[in-house]
Amino acid sequence: MKREKILFSILLTVLVSFNYSCSDFLEEEPGSQTSIDEQLSTKRGIIEALNGTYASIESNVRGERFAVYADTQGGNITFTPSMSGNSQGQITVPINIEKVYDFQDEARTSDFKSFYDESYDIVNQANLILNYVEALKDATTEEKKQMTAEALTMRAYAHYLLNLVYSQNYSFASQANHLGIVYNTSIIKDGITYPSRKTASETYDLIITDLSTALSNFTNSQLQEGPSYSYFNAINAKAILARVYLSKNDWQKAFDTATEVLQTSGVSLSSTSNYISEWEQQEVPISETLLEFSLPTDAEGDTGGSMSAYFGYTSLLDYEKYVASQDLLSLYEANDIRNQLYLKQDLPTLINDDLENLPYYFTKKFQGNAAFVAFRLSELYFIKAEAALQLGQSEVAKDNINIIKARANSTLLTTTENLEEELLLEKRREFAFEGHLIFDLARHQKGIVRTNGCISQNCNLNYPSPKYVLPIPQANINLNSNLQQNESY
Repeated sequence: MKREKILFSILLTVLVSFNYSCSDFLEEEPGSQTSIDEQLSTKRGIIEALNGTYASIESNVRGERFAVYADTQGGNITFTPSMSGNSQGQITVPINIEKVYDFQDEARTSDFKSFYDESYDIVNQANLILNYVEALKDATTEEKKQMTAEALTMRAYAHYLLNLVYSQNYSFASQANHLGIVYNTSIIKDGITYPSRKTASETYDLIITDLSTALSNFTNSQLQEGPSYSYFNAINAKAILARVYLSKNDWQKAFDTATEVLQTSGVSLSSTSNYISEWEQQEVPISETLLEFSLPTDAEGDTGGSMSAYFGYTSLLDYEKYVASQDLLSLYEANDIRNQLYLKQDLPTLINDDLENLPYYFTKKFQGNAAFVAFRLSELYFIKAEAALQLGQSEVAKDNINIIKARANSTLLTTTENLEEELLLEKRREFAFEGHLIFDLARHQKGIVRTNGCISQNCNLNYPSPKYVLPIPQANINLNSNLQQNESY
């Protein structure tokens, strides 16, 4: 599905996360390009702006850094050998994540600076939309409510992902009074401001407020063409809210919200018989998907990017860098159908100056034209299970874990002993390569253990550690003296 990205260049040369020049916007807006005021004064302009922001979100989460971060850091992912040349058979860490993988990212040259900047660009785009929606003269009240809901969800989602990467888990400090992130709700036209980071508690409250307000505005209508799972809607926004409540340790609200989504989404869990084939199909997501940001396409229908750029296998002369670690593969029982999600290929690998064919396991989840799967129904069972466990409802927790285990044809839990560990292991099996692991480990205050396939000098990380989060890019701090750096950077 084609999404035209609106020309926000007059604004996006500046960065609302306080790495910007206000004069760029003020000087360029009256020029030859369509002004922001003109662009966002009509329903069509707002819809184009929404589509442009969806394209920005898709590009940011599908970007190599975020797409592989949680699984690479947590130990689900390792790397393939070079295909040819003087380095044939050598295994190295991809340059875009090299320092992060070693838990040695630097503020001055952070591997994740582009993710940080793009995330706040998305926030600013959402804020612009929110600033202009109410004044629309050619949109109905229902349409304006829907636009508002989508923009608020965009803002909340971008801030939530930033908070995962740059702020320690909610329980890290008493009453979550440790550093969260800058939560931006203003637009650059309001003037330059230099705010400080909120506390983690305040950050989560703001995310929840935005999502709750969005849910009060969502309508049953869809403004854009294409499948509903490509856009924020009442169902997937509520699913995100359940995840946020879980991250905030608000167990009852996480339980209730997850239960509500499971009961009202109208989406069914993918079946045992179809699970593998659904993941293998190209361009169509697994049927239980609640939110998948569609790939950009040109006028001829060719895609402009794919998750297969990191995980794909075509031939011995055409394969990508990221594969399953033995740490992950060893977690599956022999009869677990999820073993079939890994494509085994022998690749020449340099061992003691000789090339040997060794097995590597490519995920089948993201072959072909594969988009970023942001949320699928299975996660609601884990949210409900974890919340139930914390609420003292161990049997309910066990039953919800067993729903996923049964689908996978793995051995069901028969007791509630070690249930927290069982939940973490089962979620690791189910959501491998989908961007959950390091955030789950941090939330449960677990250490990181990377054994087979780890090529870092720092394979493991004990909890607590300042390295569970990344540095705020130094360039942003240089422009905002109130922007406090994370510990150890």
